[in-house]
Formats: sequence, C-alpha cells, structure tokens
Amino acid sequence: MPKRNDIKSVLIIGSGPIVIGQACEFDYSGSQAARSLREEGIEVILINSNPATIMTDPVTADHVYLLPLEKDSIIHILERHKIDAILPTMGGQTALNLAMKCHKLGIWEKYGVEMIGVNTDAIETTENREAFRKRMLELGVHVCQGETADSFLRGKEIAQKIGFPLVIRPSYTLGGSGGGFVNTPEEFNEALTRGLKASPVHEVLIEQSILGWKEYELELLRDNNGNVIIICSIENFDPMGVHTGDSITVAPAMTLSDKVYQEMRDQAIKVMNGIGHFAGGCNIQFAVNPATDELICIEVNPRVSRSSALASKATGYPIAKIAAKLAIGYNLDELKNQITKTTSAYFEPAIDYVIVKIPRWNFEKFHGSKDSLGLQMKSVGEAMGIGRNFQEALQKACQSLEIKRNGLGADGKELTDQQAILHSLANPNSKRLFHIYDAFKMGIPFKTIQKLTKIDPWFLHQIEELVQLEKEIQKYDLQTLPRELLLEAKKRGYADRQIAHLLRCLESEVYKRRKELGIERIFKLVDTCAAEFEAQTPYYYSTFATQPEGSEELRQEVNESKVSNRKKVVILGSGPNRIGQGIEFDYCCVHGVLAAKECGYETIMINCNPETVSTDFDVADKLYFEPVFWEHIYDIIQHEKPEGVIVQLGGQTALKLAEKLNRYGIPILGTSYEALDLAEDRGKFSELLRSLNIPYPKFGVVEDANQASELAKQLDFPLLVRPSYVLGGQSMKIVINEEELEQHVVDILNQIPDNRILLDHFLEGAIEAEADAICDGEDVYIIGIMEHIEPAGIHSGDSNAVLPAFSLGPLVIEQIELYTKKIALALNTVGLINIQFAIKDNKVYVIEANPRASRTVPFICKAYQEPYVNYATKIMLGVNKLKDFTFNPKRKGYAIKMPVFSFDKFPNVNKELGPEMKSTGEAIYFIENLQDEVFQRLYEERNLYLSR
Repeated sequence: MPKRNDIKSVLIIGSGPIVIGQACEFDYSGSQAARSLREEGIEVILINSNPATIMTDPVTADHVYLLPLEKDSIIHILERHKIDAILPTMGGQTALNLAMKCHKLGIWEKYGVEMIGVNTDAIETTENREAFRKRMLELGVHVCQGETADSFLRGKEIAQKIGFPLVIRPSYTLGGSGGGFVNTPEEFNEALTRGLKASPVHEVLIEQSILGWKEYELELLRDNNGNVIIICSIENFDPMGVHTGDSITVAPAMTLSDKVYQEMRDQAIKVMNGIGHFAGGCNIQFAVNPATDELICIEVNPRVSRSSALASKATGYPIAKIAAKLAIGYNLDELKNQITKTTSAYFEPAIDYVIVKIPRWNFEKFHGSKDSLGLQMKSVGEAMGIGRNFQEALQKACQSLEIKRNGLGADGKELTDQQAILHSLANPNSKRLFHIYDAFKMGIPFKTIQKLTKIDPWFLHQIEELVQLEKEIQKYDLQTLPRELLLEAKKRGYADRQIAHLLRCLESEVYKRRKELGIERIFKLVDTCAAEFEAQTPYYYSTFATQPEGSEELRQEVNESKVSNRKKVVILGSGPNRIGQGIEFDYCCVHGVLAAKECGYETIMINCNPETVSTDFDVADKLYFEPVFWEHIYDIIQHEKPEGVIVQLGGQTALKLAEKLNRYGIPILGTSYEALDLAEDRGKFSELLRSLNIPYPKFGVVEDANQASELAKQLDFPLLVRPSYVLGGQSMKIVINEEELEQHVVDILNQIPDNRILLDHFLEGAIEAEADAICDGEDVYIIGIMEHIEPAGIHSGDSNAVLPAFSLGPLVIEQIELYTKKIALALNTVGLINIQFAIKDNKVYVIEANPRASRTVPFICKAYQEPYVNYATKIMLGVNKLKDFTFNPKRKGYAIKMPVFSFDKFPNVNKELGPEMKSTGEAIYFIENLQDEVFQRLYEERNLYLSR
C-alpha cells in the first residue's frame, strides 16, 4: 500500500549521550530516518540530549528538543505538538526503553499517539528473556537451555539444574551490561548479583554456555504485506564468548555452508514473523555448532541496531531510511533502491567485495581495568575496511585503527614472548588479532592456535598466508622484488610502509617503485548489486587491479571513480571514535561538507568509520570509504586533484596528516601547517605567548628524565606533565614529587619515543575556562566562553562546562577576550580556534590553544542556535570574511555541557578524574538561572572526583 495519509507528524526518540554499547551509529540511523520522513512531507519532531550529533541539528528535523530522555520531556513535547506517531526504533535500547515506559504509563494512549516501526508485543517478547525463550520454542527455533530468575535464590536453583559453565544475561540492558560467563560455582554469587542489579526489571536469563560456537547476524527488513528481505549476513571472526560489539566482524559471511545459510534465513524470517507484525528493521543473532552445524537463536533486536549501520555501509543499502518509509505505510516494491535509483528496494543486496570491521578500545584510559573481552561490550568505536578479498579488507581495517600499527604485521612491533602469546590466544583481548599473526610468525603450530582461539580454520589460514607471503618478500630487496610479488602484496592490503619494513627501505621508495612498475590503486563502486546495474551514488573503495604492466587503457576502464572538471575540496574525517575524539568531529566534518557544497565545490569525504553520518553515501558528492592513512589519502588526492584539503574538522586524526600534506606541496585550506605545528609544539607555543606578553604557567621542555629532575627544581611541585602532539590529554598527569615525575617521564618516552615533554607548574585551585572563536586572519569573533564547574586539573572533556561563564567577573572576561584575539591573529588562524585558560587570583593564564574545531563547537552551535562550522568553513575556503556574516546568538539562561562516563563497564575501576580524558560522551542541559537544582548539585560535587 502507498504512504498512510493519517500520519502527518512523527516523534523520533534519540539514544542520548554516547556510552560504551550505544554510540554514534544511532546518530546515523536517526538522522537518516528523519531525512527520509521529511522527504515525504511529514513533520519530524526529535528528542535527544546529545549536543554533539548531526541528529540534533536544525538541518535534520522540523523541531529539535535537546532535553533529557525522560517521560516528563515526552509529555512536555506532546503538550506542544499534535503528534500522530512515535518511531522508537532509531535510538537504540534507550529509545525502546523510554517508549515502553511511556506505553505502560498510558502516555501514548492519552495523547492519541501510535507506535510505528515496531510494536509493544515485539519489544516485550525480545527484551523479556523468559518470554523470548518460550516464544522461540513455540516457533520450533532452538535456543540455549535456560530459565529466568528474578531473585538470588531462584538464580541459584537454576544454576544447579543447568550446571557449569553457564551464561548470565540481564533483561532490558545495553551492550551486554551486567552479563558474563560463569565457569565455577565460586564466581556465581557475584556474577548473579551484578546481573540482577544491571537489569532495570531485576531479571536475568541463566542459560547453558555455548562458548566457542560460531556467531552470525542477519539484518532483515519487513513491510506491511509481510515481505521480508535479508540485507546482509555478518560473521563474527571471534567465536561465541565475545560480545558482538567487541568482535571483529566480516560481511558477507565467509564460512557458512549454503545449507546452513538457507536454514538460518528460514529461521530468521520465521522469528521476525513470530515476534509481532510490524513494518521495519530487525537484527537477529545466531550461533552455529562448528562440529554438528546445530543452529541456535541467541537474541533478536526489533529495531535498527549497531550492526544495521555496519550493514548499511557494507552494502550501500540504507536500512534506517527504508525502515522509516516502511513504518509510514510503504511496501518494499513501492520504493526505489537509493543507490541505483532505477531498481526496486525489494531486493537483497549482492556484494562483490568483503568488509571487515575491527573495534577500537581504550583500556589505557581505565587504569586498573583488565584488557579482556567477554559478554559485556568494552569498545568505544570501530573502523571498517573494504577490499576485494578478506586479507585486503583486514589490512585496511587495521590501518584505520590509529593504534600506532601500519596494518597487521610487518611493522617490527610483534610480540616475541611465547608464553604471553599463548595466554593471549586463549583469553580474548584487544590485541589478540595481532598476536595470532605473531604466533604464526613464531612457528606455533596451526592446531594449537585453533584449539586456543576456537576461531574458524579458514580465517586462521588467511592470516597464516600473510605470514608466508612476508617471508617470501624478505628474500628480495626493492630492486630484485618481482613485480608479481609486489602486486600480490598490494592486492592483499599491504601498505607501502609495511612492504618498506620487509625490504629494509623507505616508504617513499616503495611508492616510487610500484609507480614505475605500473602498480596503481584503482577505485571501485559500492553499488548494492555487484555491478549488475549502474549506480548513481558515488561511494568508493580502493583496490589493485591485475592489469598488464603499463596498460593505461585497462586502468582507466576498471577505475570506476570518474574525475569531473569541477573545483574540488577534500575533507579528512576523524576515523574511529575513541575517548578524546568522538562524534563532535563528525558533526564538524558533515557541516564542512554542506558548507563547501553551498560554495559550489565538489566535496570529497575520506573516512573509515561505519557508524557516522559523514560516511553516509549521500552527504558528500563523493565518499571514499578508506583509512585516514597517508598512502590512501595521497592516492585519492593524486586521482582527484582538489584545490586543497581541510584538516581542521577531523580532530587529531586529520591534523596529524598536515605535516605530510605540506611536505608534498598539497594546499591545506584555512590555517597553515606552520601555525598548526606551532600550537601543537608546547615549547614553541609558550615562547609565542611570552612574545605576546600573555601570562602562562611557568614551564620548561625536557627530552629525558634527568632534564625533568633538573627543571623541577626551578618550577616547584606540583607539576603538570604533558607530551606534545597528543589527543584527549593522553599520558598527561599531575605529579607531586621527583619519584613520580621520573617514573612518568620514562613511561611517556617508552610510549612516544623522541617526544618533547612539557612540564608546567600546576596552578592548584585555579578556575578553568575555554573560548572558541572564528578568525579570518584579520578579524576574530568569539563564539562562546565557557567556565568549568570543576577546578583546574580535570580534563576539559571531563568537566561540566557552563555557557556563558557563571562566576567570572568583567575583568577576567575582558582578559580572556583580549588573549583569544591576540593568539588567533598571531597564529594567522583562518577558521576555528579553541583556547583554554586557568584563572587564579583574577589573573588569566593560557594553558593551550588548538587552531581547529574543538569538541565544544557543536555544543555552542546548539546552545546559541547558530551554524558556526558553516561560517568557519566558508572562511577556510576563502569565499567569505567574518564581516559577511550577521551573528545573532540566542542567549537565554545557561547551557551546561555534562560529560557522561562508562565506568560501569569496568567493575574494578574507580571514577577518578584528572588531566587525561575519560568520558565517552556528553549531554546538554539548559537552566534559567544558577538556583537550578542540577547546577547546585554539580557545583557542590565539583571536587569529588579530582585525582592525579
């Protein structure tokens, strides 16, 4: 049937602040759904408390409410708008839980609001572990043997009946919170207590352990006529026992026999039809016994999931966009394929490439946490690689992680301790993939590696082949290496940098040699249909063709990225989310793209994060889903020949590439490389402040522990120890004596060799503030000055920050404004700049300056309702000057940026805050005055978590 005419307005619930287990994939889904509904003329009202997202931007919805995700906020909205339907499937577990709460309280019924995209029966059946188990058995679908417990006593009875090992899965939780494997009765009491507490309804499922079975996911869509299609099969590289969000995943499934795949499809369709009749998306997880092919259904999410974003990017099929249209009445055969624009949406994507997703962890931020993976998700982000084969996709995903590795192996960072390798293979952890490679290189037998990891032999053979290829390459030098062998390495995803390591030469020499041999990167389309139909949407990945030497005609023929004669700009994305660099930089990248489009540029986005809006295929004119890694970027730039590259919007990821861009003569748009470098080099920057007569804490630069001890005598303790060129306060620490100082300097130099370390006299008890500004090289406009509630010493990303400042007098504000303008002009800033200050005894000291988009820019844009990134981008492009814009910020009361933490995922870690950032996300909270209870509570607790 066509679109329903009775739905004129829809409320979309977002997922709230980024936490481990629920990240920016829901910003992508929610943004896509909102755009999809607005295309149909439907009024979209959106609620979310996260200011860092595109989803909460005026470009996304007709009305955006930046309010806490609570029933009172829902009532507030329903009192102001006539809403016909609620779409709760785009905001993860948070949105489903809130929608169910409002349903049980009769709120939807009272205001005449219909739930679309899912129904309450489906939510109840899938979220209530006992109801789910019973329904699956009624449908004839196998599940693990188990029962639910709502008390400690009942839990112990069930455990005795099932026997150990077993699994505890709390109801209505997110990212596996509170869940885990229990191998012995001794561990059971603590695990059961944790699970009952984690569940909002204090209920857990206790079931048999299927540790070591193979794990798969299917993404489904169903319309109102009951037509169901499978968008994508996803296989977990890691067997059962590791949360799917912490697993390396591969699409399409690589090791499934057709017989088992067909059985899995049939069961998935039966399950989706059996849990409730709704039009929308569904994610179903299965386990397969590798010995018998027995199939078990683990879990069902009747909503757009974390994997839906991955499946959308993997196939080019926009699941959230189509799911939103199905929810308002359309059927699949009435909609067009969004990539080909000519074929029907009622088809299952076919892909002629492989994608590999690897999670990104931040264990080093949670001191005292154990680097171990289990049923509770711990990753903070992910990167995805696309290749013509598994090995190429795997290498590209490894190159995208930004963990100081050049890919999988061939970088001299192998682990060589046999016992440590064997322990890592047997106990899943964030480095296990690299240690599998190390095991093969060391000569540990295949059967031992397979027995310890329980990873499918096919995947292990793929890694073993890479080690064998490297041994073959090492028999040669650059000049004698056969062309076929170099081409083979490139086709398997090896970076020039890795090959240079194997051949004991420079990366640039390998690049030059492969160019001489005619081995060049080509670009292929992600087209949903394995090139059966022509794609209209330019979404590309790179690979290497098997063309004959020097065949330019064939190279052009297979290169599917055609270069236009329009003026172009490349925007570098921010790579995988991590603590210190999150979704706020994706927000900036998307607005940069939109602004450049308005200026008539062809926009080219390079990024590797499958969760984000920037990697949606219809945001930029051209999307290259590639690692933000020098070799890939340089080849794209050589191919496209843009006017220049914008590095200011992609956080530290993009900024770190400025030096190479500058060295290779590629124009950096906006602030120059020299200025970016000066601000990053803490010693040089302090010298600039001295020349401008701007106060800063007493400091010195050291290169080893002896120099640090000498300098400490002049500066006095406490000292703030800071490495140069780092993100999110990485390795920053306050030290109070010589022993601590020496220890920390040695630690930094082990992690970051040859770093210039800055020692500052720490201003104890100072107030911290920060200013964001736009500068065009001549004029400066300060977009906002924020005051931190917590004292200096807590990283700005972990502080509650108030806009505008709440206690700083006119004298201090004037100093901040003056210093901001002086520094912005002295750095020849063209674009955005963020400056951080410490205030003690009414004297303002400058701590640091970042001439780029900061994590606070989206927050200020939302608080003041002005598109500052749009203005800044137009200034970077040289299209506008500051005087061309009329600034009109909506200043009413105060906005508080409230950090959100994920300490609950790390049970043994205390919530201690210091100069190194630990928050995973943020919320925005508006208050009318400082008598507000929330502000008063935050102010009273401002010293509570300060540690060194």
